[in-house]
Amino acid sequence: MESLHRHRSIPQLIFGLILSTIGVLWTLDSMGIADAEYYIRYWPAALIVLGGAKLWQARGGHGGFGGVVLILLGTALLAEHLLPVTIDLFDLWPMVLVLLGASLVWRSIAGRRAAASDGNSTISAIAVLGGVSRGNNSGAFRGGDLTAVMGGCEVDLRQARIDGEAVIDVFAMWGGIEIRVPEDWTVIGRVTPLLGGFDDKTRPPQTASAHRLVVRGFVIMGGVEVKH
Repeated sequence: MESLHRHRSIPQLIFGLILSTIGVLWTLDSMGIADAEYYIRYWPAALIVLGGAKLWQARGGHGGFGGVVLILLGTALLAEHLLPVTIDLFDLWPMVLVLLGASLVWRSIAGRRAAASDGNSTISAIAVLGGVSRGNNSGAFRGGDLTAVMGGCEVDLRQARIDGEAVIDVFAMWGGIEIRVPEDWTVIGRVTPLLGGFDDKTRPPQTASAHRLVVRGFVIMGGVEVKH
């Protein structure tokens, strides 16, 4: 269990190291020791590192789609700085179709594996330029993954039950995700926002709860909200 929690905190650890590194560079720049702008121009590499951490975190489970998006976005931006070519991100829009198709194939395969035990124990949704509304009433909910790209996901888990801990991987880019949970669940937020936000509006249970929902992932210019 300790190893599992350590893996879940890897993106937050890397993000903290990135912020600390930027702070050190600007401090050295203000002291005339180093040229911060020379190094800051390589900032897209941070997206690649965060994407790799996301893929590492999601291995054997859900949530790898957001990691792939971060890696491709960081690679495109970094190439524009390093190569004598100009890359227009709008010219890369067909890659979105490739990623979405690959994500659907992967989720279909993963869904068939999950169905062997309890097809209702997990939830998966992806919203692109639109909205998705889902519910779940499993008595042994285990988690899932939610992706919103210029769209919105609404998930109602108020009829579901957790025996121990469940994990939902989220990725919102120019979109929003709303999750409704029962009042006896304890919500643990491990979401890394990049020009976005994570809002936990739930009330802590009156007594110690054995029902824990971990929400982890990335939010880029979007929002994730958890409430009753």
